[in-house]
Amino acid sequence: MALKYSILSFFLLLSFTLFSQVEKPVKLVSCSQEQAEQLEECFVNTIAEKFYTNFKESSDAQSPTFSVFFSATKEATYKILYISIEDSDIVKEVNRVFTLFPDFEPATFEGRRLDKQYMLYYPETETEVAQVPLIKKEEPKLSTGLKKLINLPLSLENNEALSTYVLASDSHTIFKPYIFEEVALYSDLDSIDQNLFYNKSSWGGRRLLNEHLFQYESAEYWFEVDPVFDIQLGKVQDVEDYTYLNTRGFIFQGGFSNKLGFSTTIYENQGRFAPYVNAYSLYKKPIAEAYAVVPSRDISKEYQSNAFDFPLATGYVSAQPFKFMNVQFGHDKNFIGDGYRSLFLSDVGAPYTFLKVKTKFWKIQYTNLWTWLRDVNTETANDEPYKRKYMALHHLSWNATKNLNIGLYESVIWAKTDEQGFDPQYLNPVILYRALEYENGSRAGNALLGLNASYKLWHTAKIYGQFLLDELTFEHFLDNTGYWANKYGYQIGATYYNAFKVPNLSFQLEYNQVRPFTYSHSNTSLNYGHVNQALAHNWEGNFKEFIFKTDFQKDRWFGHLKFISGVKGFDYSEGVDSYSYGGNIFRSNSEKNSVFGVNMTQGNKADILIGELQAGYLVNPSSRLKLFGSILYRDFSSTESNLIYENGHTLWFSLGLRTDILNWYWDF
Repeated sequence: MALKYSILSFFLLLSFTLFSQVEKPVKLVSCSQEQAEQLEECFVNTIAEKFYTNFKESSDAQSPTFSVFFSATKEATYKILYISIEDSDIVKEVNRVFTLFPDFEPATFEGRRLDKQYMLYYPETETEVAQVPLIKKEEPKLSTGLKKLINLPLSLENNEALSTYVLASDSHTIFKPYIFEEVALYSDLDSIDQNLFYNKSSWGGRRLLNEHLFQYESAEYWFEVDPVFDIQLGKVQDVEDYTYLNTRGFIFQGGFSNKLGFSTTIYENQGRFAPYVNAYSLYKKPIAEAYAVVPSRDISKEYQSNAFDFPLATGYVSAQPFKFMNVQFGHDKNFIGDGYRSLFLSDVGAPYTFLKVKTKFWKIQYTNLWTWLRDVNTETANDEPYKRKYMALHHLSWNATKNLNIGLYESVIWAKTDEQGFDPQYLNPVILYRALEYENGSRAGNALLGLNASYKLWHTAKIYGQFLLDELTFEHFLDNTGYWANKYGYQIGATYYNAFKVPNLSFQLEYNQVRPFTYSHSNTSLNYGHVNQALAHNWEGNFKEFIFKTDFQKDRWFGHLKFISGVKGFDYSEGVDSYSYGGNIFRSNSEKNSVFGVNMTQGNKADILIGELQAGYLVNPSSRLKLFGSILYRDFSSTESNLIYENGHTLWFSLGLRTDILNWYWDF
């Protein structure tokens, strides 16, 4: 019976045995064993026997089938988190039986008390329990239920919580940011953070190292307030000026009655970066009313000497009108992909105003996104400083099998004119944008199509890919003539989680390739860009790129290592050649160098090598405040003088303290 109960009746939802050498499991007062495995087995067997012996079914009811998700808390109490049946008599009986459970000493990790979560099934079954990453809870617990409509940060690393969701058999992982509810169905997010908490009793100690600065939760609503910092100081070898970043702000988020959530973040930023980043920012300068465009952020004004001042605000409102639908309206970023890069939509650029509707049914997730963008290169005839442009996209994600996911992507960009603003035709959530573009004429919009797929391997790994089609002339596709309008790109990659059975160690390999003139248009307002930054890959077009990335986390310590090697074709300086070679998507492709003979990485070819190492300490797991140090090496070598970057290498050292909720991309 002991073996039956230990294997068949319970499973550990959170695999803290990853750190068994320093963790002590839950110990019942009646258990006298000394070995951790024996104590765990004694606890599981005793609780199972208590439950099955004492639970009494109603005599007039059919034998029920249900599960009980509960916690053995750090306060030495049993807490029922969720019962997967709504029968009031059964719920009452389960609560009664739990009062009969024996006293215990909480689990500890390095002396700190832990919550441990378990799942109990009724009736007891002979079916073998699947591995933890593939287990799905039917509903989240109360606090997760209140927070369910809030987005997780796009900067969330491949930690225990995220890898569990990504590898689940029925999850949809390509459209980010994930909603709290989506991931909480597979991982107890609150407990993962709480198990990193220090045993601090003072208000200051808890707020600094464990908790949000201010938080409140009731049965109907909750909210949290935290300061936001990104304070960095750095030095580039052989450059006199120090680099720095001075970001201050706050984040305020909350929710009401499981139906409405909100988040708002305000940043005030000043900074100076490595010379190649400064050069990029100045090259991307808008046509009016701005000094530069800071990569991964927005337009800026000049600050002191060779520095940038760039305020930023993001936020959204999230609602759930139906159980199967989430609707968000906000000003922020989105990401479509399973890889480090995306050829569909990435977060490498500036935030934008958007309306997003995510619908789930059967094995399908269908997402519609409408965005309001800015063309900062085109003069306007009215009082607007920048020309308005719009994008509508939809993505369908289908779990064809428990391991295979297939996705279809389509988008269209159009610009505001004197005759037309936001085109109501594109509000149709199921229309084919390519057909509308054809009806309206090619100069009225720029439509893109995409196909993606991913496959889970060994319950610890995932392979993935994307194919992006901008334009294709079939008669010239196979004739090897290098026709310029065959514009497409593709991505292939793989991620290995908990690699070699080391917890929270992941490896990622990825290859990206995009042909010249992809994402561009003859009308420069219709390129696939926003505020002079790409909406997809930040290398824009005409490149090949290979990426190796590894991440590791142990308790609060973390490390990231990344290598990028690629080749990109740039344009020449005006004194050499005035044609476009397809690498700058913000130039009109009517200025192309040739109709035929357009090849990969043509033009002013540059070899790019980037290596980055970052290591640090998670100061506060709730607010995601991190202390870190980083080293970035970049080598750039082009055939001729480049319009943006100088040839040579960069060695950039930085130290900082940052709230990790918004990504920086220095890898261009």
